[in-house]
Amino acid sequence: MKPLTHKKLGRPGRAFWCILLLILWESWVKISRVSPMLFPSVEKVLFTLWDDLLYGNLLNQTLSSLWLIGLGLAISAVLALFLSLLSIRSPILMSLVDTLTAIAHPLPGLALLPLIIMWFGTGTKAILAIIVHSALWPMILNLMAGFSSVPEIYIDTGRNLSMSSASITLEIMVRASFGYLLSGIKIGWARAWRALISAEMVFGAVGDNGGIGWYLLNQRTFMDTAGLFAGIILVILIGILVEDVVFRTIEARTLTRWGMK
Repeated sequence: MKPLTHKKLGRPGRAFWCILLLILWESWVKISRVSPMLFPSVEKVLFTLWDDLLYGNLLNQTLSSLWLIGLGLAISAVLALFLSLLSIRSPILMSLVDTLTAIAHPLPGLALLPLIIMWFGTGTKAILAIIVHSALWPMILNLMAGFSSVPEIYIDTGRNLSMSSASITLEIMVRASFGYLLSGIKIGWARAWRALISAEMVFGAVGDNGGIGWYLLNQRTFMDTAGLFAGIILVILIGILVEDVVFRTIEARTLTRWGMK
């Protein structure tokens, strides 16, 4: 009998364990009769999530958070591509980018909060700065690793075909490094998503309705434990959706368009 692989289990296996955890959660709440203030039932949490999405501000707050992180990731991707392309052109620039990455990559975004507040205030610009800091450095690391792994024969072939430097970079190096680029964006997304929620909880309402972090902070303030769990579940669901649907769709469509699948 062939062993089950991770790919064969995939989403059905994940769905099974999620459902099992929810059943165990609901069973434990019913049996232990724990106070809803400490641990609400699954039914209460899902009802609160549904109610706040339909009749509250949670949907607008979610869209606000997604807009901010989308903008921050776009800025990070452009900067990462620009700095990585510069670094492969000059050993001096490569040394500079490598040094900046070594310094900034291990530094948590929240550790920079005092400086960010002084420089950007406590509004949208400050949150964008935290998102960019969280996502930029892993993107640069992966892109530089991808560029360095491109076989030299690919570049020589492009030169023999009289391709310009820009064409070699975009048509050969970027395409050959696509896996590294996507991996860097995934890591940047995960770090930026956590940083965004934390920053929104620290800064409070940003914009008209605030974000998911502001929603979580409000539920804690008013001791709405069901709302807290609802917000946490929403954060998890968005993370899974982005990982399993958005990134996989981007990967499949890009590889198909480039004739690599």
